[in-house]
Amino acid sequence: MQLGVIVCDIADAIVRIYASRVPFRSFQPGVGPYGEPPLVKLIASYLNGLPRYENKARTKRTPDLLILTKWASEFKITCPYGDNDREAENWSVNLLHPYPRNVSAIGDCYKLASLDCPERRAVVVPGYEHTLPKIALNPLIESFEAIVSKVTHIKLSARIELRREDLVHPMHQAATIFAWEVLTT
Repeated sequence: MQLGVIVCDIADAIVRIYASRVPFRSFQPGVGPYGEPPLVKLIASYLNGLPRYENKARTKRTPDLLILTKWASEFKITCPYGDNDREAENWSVNLLHPYPRNVSAIGDCYKLASLDCPERRAVVVPGYEHTLPKIALNPLIESFEAIVSKVTHIKLSARIELRREDLVHPMHQAATIFAWEVLTT
């Protein structure tokens, strides 16, 4: 199973979660306000409903999403604007903090690179923004790639990127799923 297929299925899951209009806690309906554990749990449930996953998608502490015998994935959400349409404080730190044993996406790369498992490894970043971005995600994503490449020396595959628009949340109108395989050989 190729990572691009999984990214497409994750994007479809996010669109379905948005379309359900079920709010997270007291936030407006949509996926953007969800934290990683509840979002990954809903994604795993969606994937398990698809025949190709054979009910093998599991949520765990490490990795966040395990597709038995296929993929071990860590997720990191990025969202420049909160539910209140104000720029979120420190929203980019979750991707760029370049230290092992940290909760950033780079910390997740270290974790995945050292994970002892037979599955291939991937870091997945769902990003939410306005349809016409007030703050574009690409500079952050390119910074992440540069730090991983030049500072950590962890090897990533080429980026997979898939965008979905016309989502129901007034601020998180578009979702872009970014993913990379963490190469261990």
